[in-house]
Amino acid sequence: MQNLAEVRHDWTEQEVRELFELPMNDLLFQAQSVHRQHFNPNEVQVSTLLSIKTGSCPEDCKYCPQSAHYNTGLEKQRLMEVEAVLNKARQAKESGSTRFCMGAAWKHPTDRDMPYVIEMIKGVKEMGLETCMTLGMLKESQAQQLADAGLDYYNHNLDTSPEFYDKIITTRTYEDRLNTLQHVRDSGMKICSGGILGMGETAKDRYGLLMQLANLPQQPESVPINMLVKVQGTPLEDVEDLDPLEFIRTIAVARIMMPKSHVRLSAGREQMSDELQAMAFFAGANSIFYGECLLTTPNPETHRDLQLFRRLGIRPEQRIEDSDADQEQRLVQKIQAQQDAELFVDATSAH
Repeated sequence: MQNLAEVRHDWTEQEVRELFELPMNDLLFQAQSVHRQHFNPNEVQVSTLLSIKTGSCPEDCKYCPQSAHYNTGLEKQRLMEVEAVLNKARQAKESGSTRFCMGAAWKHPTDRDMPYVIEMIKGVKEMGLETCMTLGMLKESQAQQLADAGLDYYNHNLDTSPEFYDKIITTRTYEDRLNTLQHVRDSGMKICSGGILGMGETAKDRYGLLMQLANLPQQPESVPINMLVKVQGTPLEDVEDLDPLEFIRTIAVARIMMPKSHVRLSAGREQMSDELQAMAFFAGANSIFYGECLLTTPNPETHRDLQLFRRLGIRPEQRIEDSDADQEQRLVQKIQAQQDAELFVDATSAH
């Protein structure tokens, strides 16, 4: 077993393959051992993601219902007003989120859009929430503008391995993505970058994705691992399902290779059983997106997440300014409110 405190940037394909090929019990034991060296094993960081501009994206990502290249019936929306975004952020904080992520379906932000984006960042920061945005590719100057506004994290996924990438996306290159990540890092912001599983890639492509992330000069602070949500109208709507245990293996190997990163269960949780999610947490996942919608695809309802946390003895990871008692009280209140809603019916509406 590797030195559990070690963060490496020189992973080889053979080493990664050997991890994937371990017996499942051995792999999970190693992943959980690494996890406990760096994190509380019973805490999960909670984020909320809001689509602030939906649809009409010029990119041709084959998995994405927001692409203008595909007819998926998605309702297109222009950039949201700043106050509407801030209202959503307040609701997210009340539900227990500590990070508010804002996503726009752009190839890259325009100079015209930047002032509105910056006002959103400042407003969310004033609430005491961590901020994250995903706006497509960034120029060096744009990354610095976002950093100066106080943006904590920038999300820009690599999606898959370099070898499989052009089978999924042709409107921007892998190098474009790496350049954006470098601009983000140079500006002083933290990086959120991961990928999508179940797009028809091989096991070797999953090795390649994790190698690209782990071997960056500085590993991403947050690594979202998405399970493809197949949407009718996209080229991947009929792709073969990924074995759920292969998904768990990828979570576990990501934890071992990036021991200090938050590994996030992202898209695809709606299709996951409670048992599969519990196994993912044991494998080293310690972050989720919270709420009923993840950009344009379903996500487990908030109360289901809270109830699963209670059953597993997991609590939301706290920001420094939040006490254990405050977090626990909010969790209990949310579950109690949901139970009350299920027990009682408003007699005035029962007609």
